[in-house]
Order: sequence, then structure tokens, then C-alpha cells
Amino acid sequence: MSDNLLSDLTTVSVSIENHIAHIQLNRPEKLNCMSPAFWEEFPKVVKEIDRQAEARVIVISSTGPHFSAGMDLDVFAQIGRSFEGEPARRAERLRRTVLELQAAFNVLETCRLPVIACVQGGAIGAGLDLLCACDIRYCTEDAFFSIKETQIGMTADVGTLQRLPHLMPAGIVREMAFTGRDLHAQEAVKHGFVNGTFADQASLIKHVMKLAASIAMNSPVAVTGCKEMLNYARDHSVNDSLNYIATWQSGMFQMPDLQEALTAQQEKRMPSFEPLHPNESTMTK
Repeated sequence: MSDNLLSDLTTVSVSIENHIAHIQLNRPEKLNCMSPAFWEEFPKVVKEIDRQAEARVIVISSTGPHFSAGMDLDVFAQIGRSFEGEPARRAERLRRTVLELQAAFNVLETCRLPVIACVQGGAIGAGLDLLCACDIRYCTEDAFFSIKETQIGMTADVGTLQRLPHLMPAGIVREMAFTGRDLHAQEAVKHGFVNGTFADQASLIKHVMKLAASIAMNSPVAVTGCKEMLNYARDHSVNDSLNYIATWQSGMFQMPDLQEALTAQQEKRMPSFEPLHPNESTMTK
């Protein structure tokens, strides 16, 4: 990752080791509330990790007792100061603001790498929005999740209401949205939102890093293909999705990774795959 980007970070910290990128929300004194700076830093970090292609998996965790208490009040204050001027133009500006906030988490879906989230304590409001855009979620036994926006007089608008119904029963999602109640860890496991729970954050991180390492062992082309197909299938019909994978395979299915995987199995060793090419435009070269 570029030195300038790393040195400028104020809301998250990043490390890359053994093909695993670890992003930590790093404002524990503020319960990892998402300040205006976060909404700029977070998507830049994810895009840079994807661009470099050094990592093959992204793990997201946080510091302190809670994953995130959601949107920082400074963000709401900035939005509030923009409520002036002619109504149509004011509304158009607010729409662009909401789309920018959404884009900060959309990058988790559009990046080529699987994203695994580790949650302790509360994941509230925008914290839940972030988690819904991840591929896999684990949490501690004290974790809870909340669509808190309803209780402060607004409709959640950064992705939870759009993604969560694809991840757990719609009736439970509607109950959470209409009431703003907390969804606790065991219920989150029961309904499939998280894959499992752990007694503490240390054991949670240990498990997730082991899982991330097992993903990083596989062909990065195969893994990014899985993510692409699963996201596409969520939003399209079975027939459309089958047609897409057939077209994908006609270009992406090549022999070197398959041969390396089979040879490694026969020789009882770890496979070694080439990284993906950096995700950058060739037009600027």
C-alpha cells in the first residue's frame, strides 16, 4: 500500500501479511463512530488493497469494546448545515450525499477479494450497513446488531435495508427495522447473519485469520470468480446466472492454476499461484 495513504489514516489502521489484509476501525475512544474522515479513508483503503493485489482476503475488525456505534454526529451536522436553498436543488444535493455514503461500502462488494468481518460488542446503524456488504461475518457472544436509524427518526439509507433481506429472514429484518431493536449474537447465528460466535475477540480473530489463510491458499482467480458469481446470482435469475458463469468460464477458465492445484495435491505440498494483476487502468500508462 502506498506510504502516503498509510501515513494519512486517522480512523482505520491497515496491515498486509501472508496475503491477508487486516483493516481495523481505530477510534475506540469514540466507539468507532464513523466520522467524516472515515467515509473518505475507508473506501480508499479497500480500493488500494484491491488495486495492489498483494492481498487475497480482507479481514475487518475494530478496536475497543464495540465494533461501531455508527454514524458520527459530525456527519449529521454537516448534512444538517446543507438543508438550505431551493427545495429541489437541496434534495438533489442530499441524494448525492447519500449515494456517496453508499459507495463507501459498495466497494466491499465490488472489490475482487472476499471480505470477512469480526464483530465484538455493538454494530449499530452504519456499522451494520458495513457488515451487510461483507461476504462472511463472525462475532463474539456479547455482540449485537441494530438498525438504530428508526429510533432517531429516519430510514436507514446506506445498505442494510437492501442487503440484509438477502442474508436472513425478511420478517426478522422488518421487525428490526420497524422497532430498532437489537439482534443479539445467538439470534444472529440462528438466522444465518453470522457464521458463528466466540467467547472473546482474541479467539474470534484467531479463527478468522485461520479461515482467511485457507482462502488465500486457493487460486485467486477461482476465488474472485466465486465472489463474482455469488453476487450476480443474488441479483439475477438462475437462468441468467448460469448463462453468466458459462460466459465467464469461456475466458477465465485456464489450465495453469488447475494444473498447479492438482500437482500440489499429488506432491502433498502447498500450491503456489500467481497473484491477480493490479486493478488499475491501462489508459494511464
